[in-house]
Amino acid sequence: MSQWNLDTKRLPPGAVLIVGAGLAGLYTALKLAPRPVFILTSRRSKDGAASAWAQGGIAAALHPDDSAASHAADTIAAGDGLVDANIANILATEGPDRVRDLAALGVPFDRKDDGSLYLSLEAAHSMARVARVKGDTAGREIINVMVKHAQNAEHITPLIGWRAESLLSDGHGGIAGALARRDDGSMLGVESDVTVLATGGVGGLFAVTTNPKTARGDSLGMAAVMGAVMRDMEFVQFHPTAIDIGRDPAPLATEALRGDGAILINNTGKRFMSHYHADGELAPRDDVARAIFAEIAAGRAPKLDCREAVGSHFPDHFPTVFDACMSANIDPRIAPIPVAPAVHYHMGGVATDSYGRSSLSGLLAVGECSATGLHGANRLASNSLLEAIVFGGRAAEMLLETEVHERKADKIRSQPWLAMTPEVTQTLRNGMTALCGVRRQAKGLNQLMSKIEDLIDQVGRANPLIAARLIVSSALAREESRGGHFRDDYPSADPSARSSYIGYDMLD
Repeated sequence: MSQWNLDTKRLPPGAVLIVGAGLAGLYTALKLAPRPVFILTSRRSKDGAASAWAQGGIAAALHPDDSAASHAADTIAAGDGLVDANIANILATEGPDRVRDLAALGVPFDRKDDGSLYLSLEAAHSMARVARVKGDTAGREIINVMVKHAQNAEHITPLIGWRAESLLSDGHGGIAGALARRDDGSMLGVESDVTVLATGGVGGLFAVTTNPKTARGDSLGMAAVMGAVMRDMEFVQFHPTAIDIGRDPAPLATEALRGDGAILINNTGKRFMSHYHADGELAPRDDVARAIFAEIAAGRAPKLDCREAVGSHFPDHFPTVFDACMSANIDPRIAPIPVAPAVHYHMGGVATDSYGRSSLSGLLAVGECSATGLHGANRLASNSLLEAIVFGGRAAEMLLETEVHERKADKIRSQPWLAMTPEVTQTLRNGMTALCGVRRQAKGLNQLMSKIEDLIDQVGRANPLIAARLIVSSALAREESRGGHFRDDYPSADPSARSSYIGYDMLD
């Protein structure tokens, strides 16, 4: 690759390059031992990983009265007709052992006096099955343990401070590594026989999100321009109860609060969810998000009332939420919490099988940036961390049993460096929230598509713009309402609807 005048690194034969250092990337890396693994990450600390921000916990059939069949059924029901039943069964069946593996690695799950796991109820689950860690700090505590093990693992080498910006072609339709860049503009080409994307979601494409602002779907853009098939890109989940205090990103009021009995009220002090859904506060997330959106639009300022359900226990049971509220001079023990919907999770991503394999040889994807068909149109609460370890573990096991062929980079596609200026970024984020948000319709989506095209003409094919273009195009194509995708001009579901698949070349 010397012809490109950049630093290069050729990984050892059979080594795996993982792009991303959240739970999916770190767990996959640990399970690949003894195969050499190199983790490419722009983060200099674990604080930037969206996994670390997960509050509710990790769902699995861990109670003696629970079953994999029940967990799979709840997952399928929440996905509103588009979940791949085989994938849901894999998650539910393999999930308990993966959670026990986390416990064996040292994750300090909350336990009862008899030593059994403390399990919480969350929306759309038929029973309590969400394992928590120190109340609402599951993501952070799990990541802390994963980082510690990764730092001590002899087979893992971190490549810290590098942001991947494009994938390397092997010249035969496959992927041979990634091109990365430091903040100072220096570039590094990493040639690898196997490349795994584990980069998280797309919340940073929207103005109101609970995700890190850097989660902008970069890997989706990288994979799409190389020809990878993308799946269900239109399905974006809005968490109904982001804490509405003007922060970017918005702090999250975990769904576990409603599972423990917290209620939603409007500015008159009246509960309103029964007017929107029979399951009230524990309705599926998309229904609750649209109900809160409607109350905001009507000027009724919704709030989450935890005073009776949690009360004085708030600092111990939900310390993250408590600290966020207190930082805004809101004491949730004595006052309701103002809430609003915010982008929280992307059900779509790089289309993969149950082992993370994409449509491009040499390229895998795990975690939120992948789309196995597990979530369908709407993710079941607390399935995200479980997805990361179940399918990250399956990808690792498959790679350990697979003979890896040597790949050499043939060409690269560099990004327009610094194209996503603050002005371009904010224009995109505002447009995505206003026109591709909780409620959508063709007129607004077409306006947004034109705006994205203008931005691409202005600054080039930056990865976030490509990812946004794929989401908007898919939202336009799905002329129905289902799960996290609601069209005002097509408010009913189409009984014949299926998962959507799209490639970047389909847009040209």
